[in-house]
Amino acid sequence: MTEQSQGGPVRVLLADDEPLLRQSLRIIIDSQPDLDVVAEAATGRDAVARARALAPDVVLMDIRMPDGDGIHATRDITGDPGLAGVRVLVLSMYELDEYVYGALRAGASGFLLKDARPEDLLDAIRRVHGGEALFAPAILTKLVEHYVSRLLAALPRNLPELSTC
Repeated sequence: MTEQSQGGPVRVLLADDEPLLRQSLRIIIDSQPDLDVVAEAATGRDAVARARALAPDVVLMDIRMPDGDGIHATRDITGDPGLAGVRVLVLSMYELDEYVYGALRAGASGFLLKDARPEDLLDAIRRVHGGEALFAPAILTKLVEHYVSRLLAALPRNLPELSTC
């Protein structure tokens, strides 16, 4: 059972290689009474180690970091049975398909772009912690288009005509 379900704040681990961004995110997140940044990590390897040591509720994960990128770190966290309740929310400035699909395959619960408004980020952390999947609108549009195109490609080409009898 998480601290949040016991009335405590949602525990957040920040993983980004940019110190200024980590500090800015900490200020935004810690301004909320129901959210608490419990640690920061500057590399993928450090993010995994801190997640294993602290078992935060949510990891806010950058994609491009040294010493193990965010996708590998996400896979290590979501694949660890000891961290079964930990949710990963990817925060990236890149909406490249390879990053989005890689993050999803690795087990991320959401994907936001770094141009998100602070209130949207806070809402995303809360929603991901609550078990929802959350994606930036531009990312969601791409995912739906990809899914629909795969469905259409799988349909038989020569369907018989329907009569109006």
